[in-house]
Amino acid sequence: MSKKLNLTKDPIWYLLRKVTIPASVGSLFQTFYNLVDTWFAGRISAEAIGAIAKSFPIYFVIIAVGVGIGAATNASIGNLIGAKKNNQASLLVAQSVVFAIIISIIVTLFGLNASNFLLSVMGSDPQSIILTREYLDIIFYGTFIVMIQISLNGTLNAQGDTKSYRNVLIFSFFLNIILNPIFIWGYGFIPAFGIGGLAIATVISQLIGTIYLAYKVNSCKLRKYLYIQCFIPKLDLLRDLFSQAVPIMFSMLFIGVGIFNILYFIGQFGELATAGYGAALRVEQVFLLPVIGLNTAVLSIGGQNFGAKEYYRIKELYFKALLFGSSFMAVAGVILFFGAEFFVSQFTNNAEAIYHGAIYLKIAALIGPVYPVFFITTAVFQALKKPIYSLYLSILRLTAFPFLSLWYVINIKAGDYNDIFYTIMATNWLMGIAVLSFIPFFLRKKLKISFKKLFVF
Repeated sequence: MSKKLNLTKDPIWYLLRKVTIPASVGSLFQTFYNLVDTWFAGRISAEAIGAIAKSFPIYFVIIAVGVGIGAATNASIGNLIGAKKNNQASLLVAQSVVFAIIISIIVTLFGLNASNFLLSVMGSDPQSIILTREYLDIIFYGTFIVMIQISLNGTLNAQGDTKSYRNVLIFSFFLNIILNPIFIWGYGFIPAFGIGGLAIATVISQLIGTIYLAYKVNSCKLRKYLYIQCFIPKLDLLRDLFSQAVPIMFSMLFIGVGIFNILYFIGQFGELATAGYGAALRVEQVFLLPVIGLNTAVLSIGGQNFGAKEYYRIKELYFKALLFGSSFMAVAGVILFFGAEFFVSQFTNNAEAIYHGAIYLKIAALIGPVYPVFFITTAVFQALKKPIYSLYLSILRLTAFPFLSLWYVINIKAGDYNDIFYTIMATNWLMGIAVLSFIPFFLRKKLKISFKKLFVF
């Protein structure tokens, strides 16, 4: 039987490995899942890849809201477990599920009513909008399933369990390979749904994963205090979750806005430029997986240690996670740069799409080492129950700064396709330097650690 993790006592490097690896493997299969969808979309048409790419900023609303629910659940329950208040933590488990259901209704209504407008702003013609809506509408009808799933996963992550969700994502990946062709082209009594079949396969996979995570939560130590009456809505707890989740939701939404912003400028160079960028974005996600795993680990470990008032461990956690993440992305950047054309060509054989996708990947390789600064810093803000700082960071890094820069470069300086990504590289590095300059002041104030001890391990 494996040793049970103690997030407030075990060595930081040990915890980072034990929590990050399962989370990264899970994210790997989530990315493989998306890559499979992109591959199957490519078998339909290059336009289908473009439709999937353009759906992402809108679909990202679901991801953003879900991340907010999951992070708020993780941090709040982790703080309570660290403070040894397991009965209150159990009540919060139930309230998080209630919160997820309420929010999912709002998100579904938004998605079904705003998609046409948002797609038209991105430059989609009527035919492209119809194609994209075939996929998006089904995804939004299944929103409540994924929200509950993320809520349950937040509960498990708060206890250091990243393996259960890893198992869900591995299973979903293989199930998706089976379901995609069945629902895209039809089989037996099942009709061909085309691009909508990708969405149907996704909803079915998410439903099965949610049932499994519900079983795991029902088997964890918090089950001892989890009763049916815990699911009666309690406004004070819902408000607390809301106050923690909303800044994170908007922080994530600004990632979607940032992608929307980039697609707006890329769209000026044609549908195949959008398709190439969409394929390249999937490839980049694979190399970001360990950093995403670190984000989960820092949030889970940091949340419990903050509740237990183990402040020096949070400082150690931040700097060690940053060291690992940036080192990994520097190595990954070399692979991305020299393998750019090969990676994009796995998703489309259109030479123009490959050309545009490879340009992005080569420049993304130069941005990679600074990405962990944002992921890990955001996790620390959330673990220390200061998610509003994540929102400020997202507004500056993903929306205000890049939009103004890109607008100037493309519209005033008449920049070309390459200049879009060089501008993004410059804005990310400048923001990364600014964050690294700010974080010592934040940690010193929030954790009451002197500058002298802040950099001593």
